[in-house]
Amino acid sequence: RVVRQHWRVENSLHWCMDVVFRDDQARTRTDHAAHNLAVLRQLVLNLLRTAPVKRKGGLQVQRLIAATSDSFRAQLLGLV
Repeated sequence: RVVRQHWRVENSLHWCMDVVFRDDQARTRTDHAAHNLAVLRQLVLNLLRTAPVKRKGGLQVQRLIAATSDSFRAQLLGLV
């Protein structure tokens, strides 16, 4: 049961962070930068998961759309 619980967390959060944000390849090491970026990544992941308007594709595609579309980014942030 404990092993299954561990892998549930690994698959639902850590794997997603690794795939969507390439978290394992991040090389920020100075001061509090690594922690600050981890908090921002988690915030963005939560925004994408709770998006009011779902877009076709996975979280990586939605992240790309949010980076390039002002209207989708405004919807994610609740400005529209």
